[in-house]
Amino acid sequence: MNDGAEGAGELAGFLPYQLSVASNAVSSLIAERYRKRFGLKIAEWRVMAVLGDAGSMTQRALTAATVMDKVAVNRAVKVLEDRGLVARVPNPEDGRSHLLALTGEGRGIHAEVMPLARATEADLLAGLAPQEEALLRRLLGALRERATSLGAANQEGPERV
Repeated sequence: MNDGAEGAGELAGFLPYQLSVASNAVSSLIAERYRKRFGLKIAEWRVMAVLGDAGSMTQRALTAATVMDKVAVNRAVKVLEDRGLVARVPNPEDGRSHLLALTGEGRGIHAEVMPLARATEADLLAGLAPQEEALLRRLLGALRERATSLGAANQEGPERV
């Protein structure tokens, strides 16, 4: 099978590699579309997307929800704060911490980006039949759950794996 990975040998057929390459290709496409229209990098958009759905949250919760490294989240939040798209608001449950939330301008951009995100998703899935799309979503969910389960088992100790 020729999947564009000539010279990669066994690596070309290695599932984690294939998932990474596919993810990077999709992320690059999305990043280019968001960068051109909104000046957003993928990490910044991911932070905005999560805050747009969740409302407000702590930076720790945001890091977990975006499934990104805390340094990447911190950088993205800083850029978004500097642009006036995200603000820190007092946390009513813990006076020592803050919540992050989209500003009015941030919510406006979020509302504009979502149709672009849906259009990009439609472009990506256009070559699949509806049952193939459903299968793809089911399989990706199953792989994510299994990886999460294996990761949790590894944290409990190698003897449990």
